[in-house]
Amino acid sequence: MEPLILIIDDEEDIRISLSGILEDEGYKCIGFESGEKALEFIKTKAEPDAIFLDIWLTGMDGVDVLKVLKKDVPHIPVIMISGHGNIETAVQTIKLGAFDFIEKPLSLEKVVVAAKKALEFKELTIENQRLRYRVKSDIVDELTGKSEAISKVKEQIEKVAPTDAWVLITGSNGTGKEIVARAIHKKSKRANRPLIAINCAAIPEELIESELFGHEKGAFTGAHKSHIGKFELAHMGTLFLDEIGDMSLKTQAKILRILQEQKFERVGGNRTIEVDVRVIVATNKDLKKEIEEGRFREDLYYRLNVFPIHVPDLKDRKEDIPILIKEFIDSFCKENGYQPIEFTKSAMSKLINYPWPGNVRELKNFTERMLILYAGKEVDVPDLPEEYINYSNLKNKQNDARFLDMDFKTAKSEFEREYLASKLKEAKGNISRLSELIGLERSYLHKKLKSYGIV
Repeated sequence: MEPLILIIDDEEDIRISLSGILEDEGYKCIGFESGEKALEFIKTKAEPDAIFLDIWLTGMDGVDVLKVLKKDVPHIPVIMISGHGNIETAVQTIKLGAFDFIEKPLSLEKVVVAAKKALEFKELTIENQRLRYRVKSDIVDELTGKSEAISKVKEQIEKVAPTDAWVLITGSNGTGKEIVARAIHKKSKRANRPLIAINCAAIPEELIESELFGHEKGAFTGAHKSHIGKFELAHMGTLFLDEIGDMSLKTQAKILRILQEQKFERVGGNRTIEVDVRVIVATNKDLKKEIEEGRFREDLYYRLNVFPIHVPDLKDRKEDIPILIKEFIDSFCKENGYQPIEFTKSAMSKLINYPWPGNVRELKNFTERMLILYAGKEVDVPDLPEEYINYSNLKNKQNDARFLDMDFKTAKSEFEREYLASKLKEAKGNISRLSELIGLERSYLHKKLKSYGIV
């Protein structure tokens, strides 16, 4: 897509001359004789990639226009031009945020160089935003383990990563679906481009479109400046849509169209933005069941399900538990300066056979808790929290009389863990539904679930 450059100058000859120079370089140019008209265009039509702005204009002068631009669209580079320039004026505009200042008569070389540098600056600005959105794992940086189940996942990653095929990752909460997405991106030909992640379940329905596609200033109440969406940030890279099963049918329809066409408009805008994005999605839900119950589009499912990867629960890869524990111990000690711990064979046996309803995330939380309590020591069975000692298969626990053998704190913790895990399953993994179901505020509930390693 060719960059769009606005030329704001009250002299028609200058607008024509500048447009000719820049269009010969492959840029699209639109000229305006006043700052007011240009600002209205940016507000209602489209956001340019760079602006050439004359200081001396009728109506609003260039300095006043610059002030508005730096307030509303600060990431757009503005090159000031003037036939009456002096050092004081140049310094003033640079202090106000102008990218560059050139004097009339305009030389072809100066115009081309200024435009090229301005566009490179805008790309760097966007790249900085991309860096802030890069996926950060809260488990481990790589897939850890040697079990047959996790080895199969690694083999699938090796096969699909070099391609541009879209991937559907399924698995329970806490299994490491995000780690799989990171691994695919790292091994792909897009590895030096951004990996942009968005959790579809964590963003309110009324904001999800703005987050995905971006919005123009004034698109809705509170939109005080334009916003670049995740699709745009992920251009030439990878977009990871986590918990895709929680997306509304309305948003699903828009996602389907964009995935088919690879182009869209920001909310409140009408300029078509084309992108080249590889899409990886993840869900803890059974999407086929969601389709049967009318909560997920069948056409979107088949569009996304090009290459499915299922991440196994931790209880289905028990031989990896000692390896993961060592990984977490090494990482935590390195980051926090703690002395490592060792588990006795009896303690490790207990941990290997524990069902780990919160999967790898729960295991990580548990390991860090033990390190804080017993740094530099050997951990035996009596040192383990009660719930990891006297457990049975949680699915078969129906007689709650077992709580009578525990102290109050342990019984309360055990009950809360099982109750929340069971209710979250009933709510099909949707925290908002769980909040309504049990009458707890969503943010507090999320903290509780996280503290128990359930999400």
